[in-house]
Amino acid sequence: MSRTVNILILGGTTEAAQLAVAAAADPRYCVTTSLAGRTRAPAPLPGLRIGGFGGVGGLLRFLHESATKCVIDATHPFAAQISAQASKACTAANLPRLVLQRPPWAAVAGDRWASAATIAGAAKLLRPEWRRVFLSTGRKELGPFAGKPNVWFLVRIVDGFVSDLGLANSGVIVGRGPFELAQERTLLSNLRIASLIVKNSGGAGTYAKLTAARELGLPVVMVERPPAVLGERVESTGEALRWLDRIHKSLAGLRTPASVRPK
Repeated sequence: MSRTVNILILGGTTEAAQLAVAAAADPRYCVTTSLAGRTRAPAPLPGLRIGGFGGVGGLLRFLHESATKCVIDATHPFAAQISAQASKACTAANLPRLVLQRPPWAAVAGDRWASAATIAGAAKLLRPEWRRVFLSTGRKELGPFAGKPNVWFLVRIVDGFVSDLGLANSGVIVGRGPFELAQERTLLSNLRIASLIVKNSGGAGTYAKLTAARELGLPVVMVERPPAVLGERVESTGEALRWLDRIHKSLAGLRTPASVRPK
């Protein structure tokens, strides 16, 4: 029962970081934590690997060469591409895969939410009276808002490096969650924000802006998550660790099977 199992955690979320630290503390696991590389100075994580794999084929090669025995997809709920690639690669390699994803936010009494299926759909919901908008969608997906010269957009980024955002009228602030309610309330009030456009990422770390919007009576356009990739899913780090325990028990007494080579 002491055999070490190599696991790959596809990260980028708080839950992924928590899982990586907890799993690495267990001598039964050898952890690789993979990040896409969008953050310039990520926090140190066990077995940190930065950068893409090069599609399904590249991920298959990595799984084979690293003798990975299971994969946990703990990426951002909107990271649809890597999740789809992980699903295909694990199916081809016959490896167990788990999706760790926090539940989405749900509107409560007092919220003024409008739903949008896509970022482009959210841009179409902008109203003429919304002259100052907090755009909380990430700086990689600002294109649909580029043709809105009469709107001033507030964009919050994690890193201090700012290239051309491609917006006609905007301001940038730098910050990394979690954010406090008082901080978010002051931000929205002082900058006279009229509405928010937000991805439904879920989690407590960035929820305070929604509470502040509710208190201030501000409308929110909520961009819903893309369709989920099929597979076993859990919502917490504890559940993921219990899944890993079951995987280890199922593998520890078996001879190492021949790895599936990339196609």
